[in-house]
Amino acid sequence: MSRAKLIKQLKEKNPQLNRYELENVLNILTESISFTLKNGGEVEIRGLGRWYCKKIKENFNARNPKTNELIYKPERLKVKFKSSKKLIKEINK
Repeated sequence: MSRAKLIKQLKEKNPQLNRYELENVLNILTESISFTLKNGGEVEIRGLGRWYCKKIKENFNARNPKTNELIYKPERLKVKFKSSKKLIKEINK
């Protein structure tokens, strides 16, 4: 689902809110999640799931597949999402 479709669905369920207000709510939600993850925290929304960061170790033996040249990949963070049991049950009904 795209961001525009999500805003359209929210507008149908909440006709008293205008499109600008709904976009602001979505922006605040995404900015809050990214800010928390940048600062090393976790975000959990009950019934939906949990976002967290996992460290990926540095790699000295990575190769560029095109030139077969050895490259160095520094340590980095990867965002992970673990869905809740409730969401999994809803999907598998």
